[in-house]
Amino acid sequence: MPSPQSAALKAHYEATVAVLSAAPDIDLALRRALLDQIHLVTGEPTGVTYRDVDAGARPGMWCEPEDGDQDGVIVYFHGGGFVVQSIHSHRKLAGHLAKAANRRVLLLDYRQAPEFAYPAPIDDAQATYTWLLDQGFESAHIAFAGDSAGACLALSTVVRLRDNGIELPAGVLGFSPWLDLESLPGTLDSNEQFDALAKRPLCEDMAAAYIQDTGAAADPRANPLRADLTGFPPVYMTASDIECLFDNGERFAERARQAGVDVTFVVEEGQQHVYQFMAGRAPEADRSVADAGAWLAARLGSPTPARV
Repeated sequence: MPSPQSAALKAHYEATVAVLSAAPDIDLALRRALLDQIHLVTGEPTGVTYRDVDAGARPGMWCEPEDGDQDGVIVYFHGGGFVVQSIHSHRKLAGHLAKAANRRVLLLDYRQAPEFAYPAPIDDAQATYTWLLDQGFESAHIAFAGDSAGACLALSTVVRLRDNGIELPAGVLGFSPWLDLESLPGTLDSNEQFDALAKRPLCEDMAAAYIQDTGAAADPRANPLRADLTGFPPVYMTASDIECLFDNGERFAERARQAGVDVTFVVEEGQQHVYQFMAGRAPEADRSVADAGAWLAARLGSPTPARV
């Protein structure tokens, strides 16, 4: 049974959707400002500091736990369908994850659609990974993480790195991954009555904004569900059984297992999309972030100190 505290996320999503439904032609800047308000449901993590950084080609934000291990790093790609949300909407969530993993998290301000379509976000992710390597971080002590579209970006970047013969990060974490850019039938339809946010029209609109005229919805370089997963690092994913994107993680996990990838897929009952936003306020989110942080810490180990 979901905790009473977790209901706040559904209420927030319902209020957001009500505003968007009442003003379907709302300016994109206002739409982005509205969706950035998701941070309001997240508790402020204690013992974490934040500072801006020029992460190579793009700006970013360091989320650093007090007395944390300063060697390994988690690169976090925020969700939002490649169109909305930002490092500011995800600052507190990233801070909770940094504290749970006892590692600094680098939130990346990657370029967004529709101004910058595929593959611009992947270009930015690769550039930041290269920047970290140039700073002295070892690939074996860098992990990728992200929620929703950010999880898609994390996995797509691994596909790019693998195909280009670049050493891969130590692991990939995905909260409520949105991977199906084709919007195929499945829980996108069967869970529609339970999911307060990530329904078919929204997913189709955001996929169209990201892909545009590239025709890449089924391209393995953009869609991890179409990719050859051979050689992938360990992957840890979570999803709720009632969210529309539930089968994205389920399908990826099955394909990953078939490719011999070390994959963990954790299913939470009765929660909304990216329920980890309730970190600091709901027990389900706190438990999930703690487990994810422990998994990341185990992947990252104790590397050679970097210069950042």
